[in-house]
Amino acid sequence: MGEQSALKVCVIGLGSMGFGVATTLLRKGFDAVGYDVNEEVADRFVAAGGCVASTVCEAAESADIVIVVVVNATQTLAVLFGEGGAAKVMQKGGTILSFATMSPEMARDFERRAGELGVRYIDAPISGGALRAAAGELTIMASGHAEAFRHARPVLDAIAMKVYELGDEAGIGASFKIVNQLLAGVHIAAACEAITFAKAMGLDMDMVYEVITASAGNSWMFENRVPHILEGNYSPFSAVDIFTKDLGIVSDIGRGLKFPLPIASTALQMFVMTAAAGMGRDDDASIARLIAQITGLELPEAAGAVK
Repeated sequence: MGEQSALKVCVIGLGSMGFGVATTLLRKGFDAVGYDVNEEVADRFVAAGGCVASTVCEAAESADIVIVVVVNATQTLAVLFGEGGAAKVMQKGGTILSFATMSPEMARDFERRAGELGVRYIDAPISGGALRAAAGELTIMASGHAEAFRHARPVLDAIAMKVYELGDEAGIGASFKIVNQLLAGVHIAAACEAITFAKAMGLDMDMVYEVITASAGNSWMFENRVPHILEGNYSPFSAVDIFTKDLGIVSDIGRGLKFPLPIASTALQMFVMTAAAGMGRDDDASIARLIAQITGLELPEAAGAVK
């Protein structure tokens, strides 16, 4: 038996990212148990060959590694340290991998709480999207004590293409992820503005996509998100509400540092307006739909898709 098969791993949160992480672990020989509040999502993991528990407590009981793939710090707090929380029942000396984007202050608080319960904590926000999660090719921006990294190394190596060890305490990884989210949010807003601007000028949107993705104005977000707009499919790969949260954290940190963030602030308002227009749970490329509504443009539509 390899080192991975000796580790009991719990994955809390089986959404698009968590499902990819959990199925990757199964594929690579880990004893992985999943949990999600959504029964349909949990059933999908069972259909993929996984085992699910009925509660967080049951899933994390005696786990060596607990991976938390939820939306935000509030949910992380609840599943780790709330009633029946994972940190209270997992193996003493075990390690928590916390993937949610949150403020550095919250990450440091969770590390402290974990230590008081006799478990390790790695502040480990992720990037790469659902496809890379399913392929075991995530980028992880991590910080925590060296012993926690040593303990979790087999799991980290299994699910990630690149693990950046950024410091010996929680909060550093969170700070790196916030820089990433500033750029990601701005790039999504810019991509939506650019493609709708092209439409307003009467350009062929498919040709604009082809030309821009081969030119200096391209970005990863333009290349990844504009196809959603061209297909008229706004089913959420990553929702608008994610960026109202993440760019909100960026804004809060900037205000605390007295650091101006005019471009990020504009992008935040675009996401807030899109959410206010009723699209908060739709794909984050829905900023294009907001612009289209304001300007009277007609964007492509897909039958049966979220529109």
